[in-house]
Amino acid sequence: QNVCSIFCYVSSLILLLLVEAWKTLGTHSLCLDFTVKPQSRPGESWCEVQGSVDKTAFLQYDCESNKIKPLGHLGWEVNAIKTWTQLNEMLKELGQDLRMILLDMDLEKKMARGPLTLQAKMSCQLEGNNDLGSFWNFSIDGQPSLCFNVMHMEWTVINPRARGIKEKWENDKELTECLRKVSMGDCNHWLRELLKHWKEMPSRWECGQHRRKRLTTPSTCSPAQ
Repeated sequence: QNVCSIFCYVSSLILLLLVEAWKTLGTHSLCLDFTVKPQSRPGESWCEVQGSVDKTAFLQYDCESNKIKPLGHLGWEVNAIKTWTQLNEMLKELGQDLRMILLDMDLEKKMARGPLTLQAKMSCQLEGNNDLGSFWNFSIDGQPSLCFNVMHMEWTVINPRARGIKEKWENDKELTECLRKVSMGDCNHWLRELLKHWKEMPSRWECGQHRRKRLTTPSTCSPAQ
């Protein structure tokens, strides 16, 4: 009976270790979706952000009030840790930077008749401790326009009307370095910290509601579908 008990205990321990190893080695992603307007309207914020780990939303952020709201189990699980405070500070700074980029864009006459809206999606992906890719996808007034493959420092034009913006941003070393640092450095760090608190992690990588194929050695930009 003692031998049976020991065997059952060891088997359970091995199974637990295998489950934890699968969680660690699985492919996971962190996505932050920014929607930025040049100015706020009554009852609306000039910038809103939604964050998701794999396909599950875990935070909403309002740049106007500088308030971050936890969503779901993961959001409430991590809203008291240091990473949560770091995310709050970063979202505020990035929101302001993206707003300045939007105000600096001279596309009103080319792409829109009224004030522009800029959507920016930052995503990073990990498999175990390996960085599989980091991307920025930019849409202007809902039109996919540019993609920045951070790992290869490559800009891809999706909308021909954004070609001038692509050339301007590509030559802006300060901007590209900022995007690279946040997505490859901070994003991967936050994802690792968040995964420590993530109990159920799907095996497929999904950002928001958009499914993507698993990335292994990305060489070109992967715009959001």
